[in-house]
Amino acid sequence: MQFKNPEILYFLFLLVVPILVHLFQLRRFKTQYFTNVRFLKALSIQSRKSATIKKWLLLACRLLLLTALIIAFAQPFYLAKDAKNASNELYIILDNSYSMQAKGKKGEQLKRAIQELLENTAEKTHFSLLTNTDTYWNTDIKAIKNSLQNLDYSAIPFELENQITKIKAHKTAYNKDIVIITDALDLSSKQLNGIDKKDNTYFIIQKSEQKNNTAIDSVYINKTVDNFYEISVNLSHYGDKGQAIPIAIYNQNQLIAKTQLRFETDKQTAQFTIPKTAFNGFVSIEDGGLTYDNKLYFSIADLKKNKVTSIGDPQKSDFLKRIYTPDEFDFKAVSLNTLNYNDLENQDAIVLNELEEIPQALQTTLKSFVSKGGNLIIIPATNSTITAINPFLKTFGSVQFQKKETIEKQLTKINFNHPLFKDVFEGKVKNFQYPTTKTSFLLTPSGSVALANNDQSSFLSTIASNGGNVSVFSAALNIENSNFQQSPLIVPSFYKMAISNQNNTIKAFTIGNSNTYFVTAALSKDAILTVKNKDEQFIPIQQVLNNKVKLLFNDYPLHAGNFEILKENKNIDALSFNYSRTESNLAPANLKILDNYKTIDSIEAVYDSLQSDRTDNQVWKWFVIFALFFLLSEMAIIRFMK
Repeated sequence: MQFKNPEILYFLFLLVVPILVHLFQLRRFKTQYFTNVRFLKALSIQSRKSATIKKWLLLACRLLLLTALIIAFAQPFYLAKDAKNASNELYIILDNSYSMQAKGKKGEQLKRAIQELLENTAEKTHFSLLTNTDTYWNTDIKAIKNSLQNLDYSAIPFELENQITKIKAHKTAYNKDIVIITDALDLSSKQLNGIDKKDNTYFIIQKSEQKNNTAIDSVYINKTVDNFYEISVNLSHYGDKGQAIPIAIYNQNQLIAKTQLRFETDKQTAQFTIPKTAFNGFVSIEDGGLTYDNKLYFSIADLKKNKVTSIGDPQKSDFLKRIYTPDEFDFKAVSLNTLNYNDLENQDAIVLNELEEIPQALQTTLKSFVSKGGNLIIIPATNSTITAINPFLKTFGSVQFQKKETIEKQLTKINFNHPLFKDVFEGKVKNFQYPTTKTSFLLTPSGSVALANNDQSSFLSTIASNGGNVSVFSAALNIENSNFQQSPLIVPSFYKMAISNQNNTIKAFTIGNSNTYFVTAALSKDAILTVKNKDEQFIPIQQVLNNKVKLLFNDYPLHAGNFEILKENKNIDALSFNYSRTESNLAPANLKILDNYKTIDSIEAVYDSLQSDRTDNQVWKWFVIFALFFLLSEMAIIRFMK
């Protein structure tokens, strides 16, 4: 037992006072008998014995009463078992990602977690609250009540590691209690590494009763037929199979087509045919799972021919004319001597077709072209000067030409996940007529390899650079050196390399990614572009590049939808944004990674645990009760005992 005011115990010396008074009252007196009262002798002896007992009982009560009062004022207590952490600061991390839409036993997980916080957090409790989007430092429940009640789901996935980093950056002299409220769907052991072992960490895992969910993953143009687009919609289903899901496509909220899919496997693809015109709408499904992934917004610009220029011997560009046909492309082949440098900036793609050297003026123009979102395709000549071309390539990335190899190689590997070939083939082709090359260069490092040779060296690599793309072949493609021109791979390769990142393709960006977009617009010095729809408006980061504007979106917009790009309140382009689909799978999380951490059922249980473990056991109240008891006992003895 410990005392808050131990100096009060010195007053225990006052116990000697009632003892002295009692001894004074017990002095012996000489007995004097009177003749007329002698008959009372026997009764007097008996009364004296009772009085002595009464006085001893009164002395004991008064001593105990005074002792209890003195000890009560000294405020005795038993120290809490976790008293060293009583001054800890409280941090609450609340996961408000879209997977928290899933329903538990008491409703939607996020809404239930917020309700429990509001009901069980005392007004005097100070804490810091961190969500996926907002941070409230050193606050209380009364100050953030409205913010909690209006807390919306976040398009930003839950990243525990980032939240722990924020807490560490918030300097304090005290240890921390960290309460993490999440469904733990994307929780990994790597994210737990940032948790400091000296911090007291609790996990409140929100468990979903709902396991079935269907998500729209992506939309792409599968084929262009006359005046129509064939649209493919990829969907994923999690949970029980055999369910039929209705799916519809809308343009400007007007229903275009509707069908139904039955999921016998995890993945399904729906096909739609829409007119080959500007499109600004969405694909929608109806399921009983999460709602955030039931729509995928996308935009298609007005059909516009891609401008492609091939620089080199025009005779070697005949195969490109057969690929870049007049109905979709504005193609021209020019020699280096007749090249108009001013015209290059207006192209969507430029092919350097077997140039042995690249003049410095052309290098400067091409660097500017790529930085504005242009696509550059480099086909080396058999006698290309490596020392001249490598410094130029280094501008875009680390891909470099190494030694020339004069051995025959076969093109045997297709990277089906590469952007050039993704969604191009219905299945993975394993047996095909392998193209060959007689003379080639070794590319190191190989960058993002789209096509590879039988010795694992790169045949075609791509580099993403400042919004544009640079595609580099390792060998000349003339018929004397290679039969690649006769290969079926040549059409999809060159077609996809030449198409602008945003022309004649679906424009559907993911919120939270570092999205870059180029708009063809001429802006005055103080003019800006605005992105807007009926619910949201923002000004993206923008950089003026002559006749183009480079837009960076980062974490904007906050909500998915179709948007317009406005210049002086005039619509000049359209694009769409969607939530990331990383949290669509509601399969139970692997909670074994939390074996070394405290998991608890509710925030109420956390508060109860902290209070019971860190609150000293105050026993002074019992001594006040004892004092009252002895006081009552004294009064009873005086009144009732003869």
